[in-house]
Amino acid sequence: MEQIKGVYAAGLSVLDKNLALDIKNTIKHAENVIDLGCHGVVFFGSTGQSQLISLSEKIQLINELPKSRYKSKFIIGTGLNSLIDTINLMKISKSMGFNNFLIMPPAYYKYGDEDVINFYSRIIKEINDCKIILYNFEKLCGYKFSVQCVVNLVQKFPDQIIGVKDSSYNLFETLKIKNFSIFPGSEAKLLKGLELGCHGIITATTNVTGHLARKIYDNFHNNLDLSSNQNLCDVRKSFDKYNLISSLHTLMAEKNSIYGYLLPPLKLLEQAEKNDLLSNLEKLNFNMEILKAA
Repeated sequence: MEQIKGVYAAGLSVLDKNLALDIKNTIKHAENVIDLGCHGVVFFGSTGQSQLISLSEKIQLINELPKSRYKSKFIIGTGLNSLIDTINLMKISKSMGFNNFLIMPPAYYKYGDEDVINFYSRIIKEINDCKIILYNFEKLCGYKFSVQCVVNLVQKFPDQIIGVKDSSYNLFETLKIKNFSIFPGSEAKLLKGLELGCHGIITATTNVTGHLARKIYDNFHNNLDLSSNQNLCDVRKSFDKYNLISSLHTLMAEKNSIYGYLLPPLKLLEQAEKNDLLSNLEKLNFNMEILKAA
């Protein structure tokens, strides 16, 4: 299998006014993000409100994904604490032709490396034919992968554990595994990561910065000008001042009101915060007009 690499967005989930998942527009948004410059999109990562969206709605969306012209560019995030639900969602995804997954260890409970290895071992025992990108984000799940844990998992499952999204940033500078994809979780880490041998990024804000990040990615590999990287990093910093999901939906709602719905306890930015975000992006010459609304 070809190694996964490039600029990926942790896709937004579009909701209707009743807070049900708008399947058609969520897929349309992902297609627009790829048109904007991303190599692909992850569904039901943390940015996609994965822990808040029902399992039945996830299944309904996955059943529709094969109809997309970009189906080969999609990765399925499970976003589930339940081991059994994770396995079942993966089986359904595989039946629809999707074999690449982003999986975070369960949240809430305290555990260590040995327990994490057991978690992924049980998944792979049930589904041997799968490709898993580990999701390292201590802030969300309470556990942070060690370098040794990742190495042990890859040694045990070299055909299944094929990459890591590093949003805790303790791996991407030191982890070195042959034919293993490493994705920092921020545009601010893109160029440094590429210089260190990483393979791209998977981030929230590439929902709107995909064109900027793709330019840096392509220019790096073609030995072209990288001076616009500072602008990319500054745009990311504008979003980092606030909850990323809230700020992204607030910005996209300027293009289309359908982005204005979030599942509680999430909410849009307050007016003062919104004004600050828009003002900062304007100062950075961020082009709102390039964004496509679902």
